[in-house]
Amino acid sequence: GVFFTRTIVSEPGNVIIPETLAKAAETLKKDGVKIEVLNAKEMQKLGMGALLGIARGSVQEPKFIHLTYNGGGKKVITLVGKGITFDTGGLSLKPAQGMETMKLDMSGGALVLAVFSVLSKLHPSLTVHGLISATENMPGPEAIKPGDVVSAMNGKTIEVLNTDAEGRVVLADAMSYADANIKSDAIIDVATLTGACMIALGEEYAGLFSNNSDLTNALQIAAKNTGEKVWEMPLVEEYNAQLKSEVADIKNIGSRYGGAITGALFIGSFVPENTPWVHLD
Repeated sequence: GVFFTRTIVSEPGNVIIPETLAKAAETLKKDGVKIEVLNAKEMQKLGMGALLGIARGSVQEPKFIHLTYNGGGKKVITLVGKGITFDTGGLSLKPAQGMETMKLDMSGGALVLAVFSVLSKLHPSLTVHGLISATENMPGPEAIKPGDVVSAMNGKTIEVLNTDAEGRVVLADAMSYADANIKSDAIIDVATLTGACMIALGEEYAGLFSNNSDLTNALQIAAKNTGEKVWEMPLVEEYNAQLKSEVADIKNIGSRYGGAITGALFIGSFVPENTPWVHLD
């Protein structure tokens, strides 16, 4: 599974686009995984204005990928992955130095695919859903502009003040989709979400944000057993005030301080009510 992820992440941005990420998902059908891929028109019908808003600047059609593994049993786990196949920052353009590494902004989505590549070998007695919001984030002539307002699938409106904080926006629609279509016992999302988390923890640790201590403990044990490094970070409720918008239900960035926390809080506001959830940044 690790090799599967690294192989996809190592491909250049002109090779891995939303369509080829969806094709990589299709190869998993042989492992007993069901695949549904939504195109832009189908997303429009569902009201996925957040994902479609970020996708506007790219000539590549976005894809929403839904994988399902049914191993029996009653427990249902949903994995959500950020699938930005290349992230220029959009109109809030990133500096040129190091931008070539932004092909890895879909590694959360690649990780979800990798999990499904091994489920048929592990045979866990549970149902696993995988959701990937896949698009490029480009500064094209129709690109979303700072200050634009988009509506997520659940009807919540988002003021996009920085187009480079796009990962949380596309994950808003994935969480809304999970809320509408899946009764999850737990949701885990994985995203290369913020540089702020790397500033806090460096390049070796992932920040772990959660609303449930049991799920947190389980993931910490799993991480220790597999040689991964995670560090629990706080969900500071007071920081929700930073995300209050004067023109929408929520805005996609807070202040310069605690950026990894406000990113997690933004995603958490779309998580189905009373559902255990972990966000890995």
